[in-house]
Amino acid sequence: MSYSYISDSVRVRLLHNLKTITLIFVLMAWVSVSHAQTVQQMKWDKDFQIHITLANDSNYILDIKELHHTQVDENSTNSFTYLPTRLDNTFIEKLKQTAVDTTILNNTEQENSNKTLWSALHSSLGGGWVHFVNCVLYSLETGYLDITAPLMKRPETNWKPNPMTESYKRTRKWEYYIPVNQKLAIKEYKIKKSKNELGHLTDVPQEFITLFLNTGQSDYEKMKLEKRKRELAKIDLIKILVGANYLGETQIKYIKSMVLKAMVDYANNQLPSVIIFDNYNAAVAMSLNEAGYQVDKVIFADERFISIETRLDRINKINLIVNQINEVNKEVFQQKLKSYYNQN
Repeated sequence: MSYSYISDSVRVRLLHNLKTITLIFVLMAWVSVSHAQTVQQMKWDKDFQIHITLANDSNYILDIKELHHTQVDENSTNSFTYLPTRLDNTFIEKLKQTAVDTTILNNTEQENSNKTLWSALHSSLGGGWVHFVNCVLYSLETGYLDITAPLMKRPETNWKPNPMTESYKRTRKWEYYIPVNQKLAIKEYKIKKSKNELGHLTDVPQEFITLFLNTGQSDYEKMKLEKRKRELAKIDLIKILVGANYLGETQIKYIKSMVLKAMVDYANNQLPSVIIFDNYNAAVAMSLNEAGYQVDKVIFADERFISIETRLDRINKINLIVNQINEVNKEVFQQKLKSYYNQN
């Protein structure tokens, strides 16, 4: 029978069934991907490697030396703590289900939120400072966000303010709205530090700051040639934060757009993040959502030699530490908003 002879009612039913089948396949694919990321098993081997099996039976080996190590314990979680973890898949899926505008054109409905980089991203991403840092880092690592993009470039002009302003003196040699050149970026960082203007940089991991300050322009170019994306992302994050107060609305919208696009396209096959709690001989698979860090799985290097009571006691302590980190980070973050962004 030719399609042209099918009645309208039959045609509607066929289209409805096709849509239903398509939706079922999409949901099955989503469930299988989400399930695939779940840590089924973790094993700490004698070879100083962590062996991970995901729910889809895929296996990965992580070198302990290359993982993030921390000595944090229940008595040392009274200051801001940054742990480099992957973003929780439920948050990513929630964001994908939300109608997020990732274009910078015709986007005036949230105009008030585009006054600062923080408020622009927080209005869509939610979460605290660690959440903000991780999302921007990911967008830089994956190349979605480029600090030398055309929209970040300053227009060429011979105009000079009269009288001469402090901001003009500090930025007149910048080719972009943030200091892309390492020498200029480090100079601006040191000026801000001497004037007590670092503000939102105070809680960026010291590792990032040290890498930034110890990297010359030639070193930076070498990193680019060697495609050392993670190191470059840390340095570029500092540059963005150093120049954040000089960004115009167009630049803020661009950064916001690229970060959101990176989040919507977040890689489903991202490996779990494992943090080594050295003082507990523990490897902890962790993720980050809007509420903060969450523990997904815990294993111990000395698992075979400790009692069940000791094991449970350590797990309870680790969970308490993570909860306390989230509480302290939240408090520090709220104070940061009041101090630097003039928000409640």
